[in-house]
Amino acid sequence: MAIDLFSGAGGLSLGFEMAGFDVVSAVEYDPVHAATHLYNFPLTDILCRDVARIDRSDLLKSAAKGWAKHNPDAGKWDGTVDVIIGGPSCQGFSAMGKRDVDDERNKLIGEFVRLVEQVKPKAFVMENVPGILSAQYEALLGDALARFRAAGYVLADHSRPLDAADYGVPQRRKRVVFIGVLGAIDAPVPPAPTHDEPVTVADAFAGLPSLVGREGYEGDLFELNDEQLRIYTETTNAYLCSLREYDRKNFAHPRPVNPRVLTGSRVTEHKAASIARFAGVEEGRVEPISRAWRLSTGAPSRTLRAGTGRERGAFSASRPLHPKEPRVITVREAARLHSFPDWFRFHTTNWHGHRQIGNAVPPLLARAVGEAVLSALGIDPRHSNQKRIDGGDAKLLELTPTSAAERLSASTDEVPRARRRVSIGVVPRSSTEDSLAG
Repeated sequence: MAIDLFSGAGGLSLGFEMAGFDVVSAVEYDPVHAATHLYNFPLTDILCRDVARIDRSDLLKSAAKGWAKHNPDAGKWDGTVDVIIGGPSCQGFSAMGKRDVDDERNKLIGEFVRLVEQVKPKAFVMENVPGILSAQYEALLGDALARFRAAGYVLADHSRPLDAADYGVPQRRKRVVFIGVLGAIDAPVPPAPTHDEPVTVADAFAGLPSLVGREGYEGDLFELNDEQLRIYTETTNAYLCSLREYDRKNFAHPRPVNPRVLTGSRVTEHKAASIARFAGVEEGRVEPISRAWRLSTGAPSRTLRAGTGRERGAFSASRPLHPKEPRVITVREAARLHSFPDWFRFHTTNWHGHRQIGNAVPPLLARAVGEAVLSALGIDPRHSNQKRIDGGDAKLLELTPTSAAERLSASTDEVPRARRRVSIGVVPRSSTEDSLAG
């Protein structure tokens, strides 16, 4: 069983579930993300809390609740935690940011270490951007690793960032993964690449319908007509099978699926002039005004970005252009590029949905890491443990930050507060969202 700190919408959670773990508890201080996690993982107990304000007791109480939901007939939990996983906020280390050594978010690594020290799981996994290996963070990272070792953890080699594209994700996305096993005789081994040839955008978008003529006001649910449904259900490839099928590599709990309704399909409304410009951009090229880049069907996507939360000004990251249509991609298309299966849902607004994906660890990369942890612990997952999970409450995906905080009983002094944007030259978000393309 696993506990996910800094869970976001659940990329790490899903990957570890696919590997064979039950994620019994998740901690996420953003109420919108926490509500989305609860929708997709209704058996997981969610703590919408600031991780700096929780301790061992809080985590174990939450884990006990989640364990009971996963194992209603198994009696009392023995208190053993197999693994704590999490990706402390990476913006302080990101090459896309300022790389500020004194960024408050960098301290979250210390909070992750503290909870591992207190709970003493059999293993831990901490994920972050390659920038964390930069020279200016040597002291901060060195202190964290020294504390892990002092607590009895043997660490895997973390010198080589893992590229999601090497693990079947149709996106170039590099991450540093720290794996530690308590009292191990030999150092755990990072996951070896699973794919020699990259999965492409064409593989990811296979079977999805054209959305030309669909406007943003029509919502995020798209009902397929008979011909679209036929193409959607009959189209398959190795990548889609890795997301849809439950086999020796996918131990995720089955979720209900309505193949006729495609979620995350709200199309951004662009001005006519923008549409005309987008139509003239070749695959792999950048549109010079918006600086939006067009996806190439024969290659993986570039790294999808998240932008910032409302406590950091709510700035939106650039969204790539669809490889064939004159628009930026939808949330569902972004999810396909990130290796989320089609049953996984995100917040119904484009802004929150894309941010949730951009912040997430790609599930297929997370699954490979989870399999490496299972191997190090000598655990053999079993399909007999799978339970079909009913769909969550769809209203969770429509909540505002305020209503989500109320729904999750989050303390107002722990959740992120909106910060007014006062940046010169920044175009405010509007109904057209053209600024989101670049």
